[in-house]
Amino acid sequence: MKYDFDRLITRTGTHCVKWDHHEMKGEVEGMIPMSIADMDFEAPAFIKEAIIERARHGVFGYTVVPQSYYSAVSGWLGRRFGWTVERERIRFSPGVIPALAFSVQAFTEPGDKVIIQPPVYHPFRAVIANNGRVVLNNPLIRENGDYRMDIEGLKKSIDKKTRMIILSSPHNPVGRVWNRDELKALIDICLENNILIISDEIHADLVMPGFRHTPTASLSDEAASMTITCTSPSKTFNLAELHVANIIIPNQELFSRFDLALTRTGINKPNVLGMVALEAAYSKGEAWLDELIPYLHANYQLMRDFVRERLPRINAAQMEGTYLGWLDFNGLGLSEPKLDELLLAKARVAMTPGSIFGPGGEGFYRMNLACPKSVAAEALKRIELAING
Repeated sequence: MKYDFDRLITRTGTHCVKWDHHEMKGEVEGMIPMSIADMDFEAPAFIKEAIIERARHGVFGYTVVPQSYYSAVSGWLGRRFGWTVERERIRFSPGVIPALAFSVQAFTEPGDKVIIQPPVYHPFRAVIANNGRVVLNNPLIRENGDYRMDIEGLKKSIDKKTRMIILSSPHNPVGRVWNRDELKALIDICLENNILIISDEIHADLVMPGFRHTPTASLSDEAASMTITCTSPSKTFNLAELHVANIIIPNQELFSRFDLALTRTGINKPNVLGMVALEAAYSKGEAWLDELIPYLHANYQLMRDFVRERLPRINAAQMEGTYLGWLDFNGLGLSEPKLDELLLAKARVAMTPGSIFGPGGEGFYRMNLACPKSVAAEALKRIELAING
């Protein structure tokens, strides 16, 4: 391997949310944080070098977005997913969550209903409720530990006030990579009921061996006409605080309305270092990603096998995509406060409690596996000792 994902990098003292600002900081010494969804790996050297080279110029005045930026985005989407995206259909956003909020504001009215499929990334709920819209839960169905969309439930839940669905694809936190048939079934319902799809595809690059991500909008012209796709290099290359995301909107009318929503806030273009980082990532990043995926998959296999062999009362969902393990602790028969005490105070491992992701998340925890193997192994050993020791 050319890239060293085993190297331990100290993140404390860098104002890191995961390592410096955890709620238990100062109360539990030696915590292993596996909660916030960023990686404990360095961004690859070619991205750092591109940023440093631009910084050496020393002038950071007003800058236009070059054609090479858009070519990097469309080139990446074409090579990785076979999806042809025109430059004119790409709109910058400072992040995927802001894009979700702008979409809710641009395409719905106060009191309208927006569908989510919990357990799901909790900011979805926040951007709906904080903008005076109504959250409409259509929970995923879990059968024998596997998850699927509740298509029949979706049909029944829609009414005249339902305007939008926010889709997590791949799904955070349960790790599903939706297949073409599942997406087609969703698209058909949305077409029939004039429901706009906001497809959060921030984890699209992080798909495990044997699975393939399909951009929702790529399935048909009809799908493209009613889908807004949110993309970013932030998860793939660990660039979250460079605040660069791209929103793909093939429908010209929808593009114009979204563009107006951002323009009204004064948001027009990415910062210069974010542009440089994206271009480097999307033009040089495939070899790095092709090494990262097997490493993440090996960490998942480590977690899965450890749980099966040594913690039989805990179940691990299959991680088809993302780098987020999804663990079911309900077999321990403990309340969430007792589970928190067990994991935080006794095991000294911080994971994201599943209840934050809404209905169906109770008794689960999300484990961030984008870390050196030795860190994942130590965390699992601590959990085992806390439960059995």
